[in-house]
Amino acid sequence: MFEHTHPYKPFIPEHTTKLIVGTLPPPRFTTGALKENDVDWCYGSRDGQLWPILNAMFQLNLSFETTQEAITQRKKFLKKRHIGICDIVASAKREKIDASDMGMQEVVLRNLIEVLTENPLIDTLLFTGGNSKNGPEYFFRRLLKKHQIQLKVLNNEVPRIHCFTLPISAEDKNTNVRIIKTVSLTAPSGAANRAVGSLQKYKDMKAANPEISTIDFRIAQYTPFF
Repeated sequence: MFEHTHPYKPFIPEHTTKLIVGTLPPPRFTTGALKENDVDWCYGSRDGQLWPILNAMFQLNLSFETTQEAITQRKKFLKKRHIGICDIVASAKREKIDASDMGMQEVVLRNLIEVLTENPLIDTLLFTGGNSKNGPEYFFRRLLKKHQIQLKVLNNEVPRIHCFTLPISAEDKNTNVRIIKTVSLTAPSGAANRAVGSLQKYKDMKAANPEISTIDFRIAQYTPFF
């Protein structure tokens, strides 16, 4: 079995208020066998869409190449916007070496509750995927259950929004709590394009403007939360 470990440490700059939470980058980022135009950092796959979406949203003029400059550009943007990245999966095993969440077995999670406790300004988690099996929200729910924390629905339409309370003091679980919101964004991957195509919101946008793409749909969805 292939040992798929996360190659990047959490990136949580000072004053971070929002945290991007996914699962694992493709296995080639663990082995170091990157493709041309991959960026050797979080969400750096040339096939991924998170950075192209943010690039378009904020007109960042990012480089999409395997250089230190490309990494620095992304870190600079995140620091400016008080956004961090901490994927929830530390490692998993795979029989088939691919990037599918469904293929992950014997998953080891990062303790995001501990991360949130150590970073008291974080008030929003941005999941790059939903509650389907082995998605970031799915694993986070497992973590909340372990800590006996309940997730409350705020909006049950895509992107689904929930919230939960986290005690500020371990001795007091009723008062002195902070409220943290979670937003389950449509995954920024090519594999999720079929799911996007089935959404009524996307169909309505496409009917109004046939030139609309699945990336345009994500840009419209992501903008209010970034």
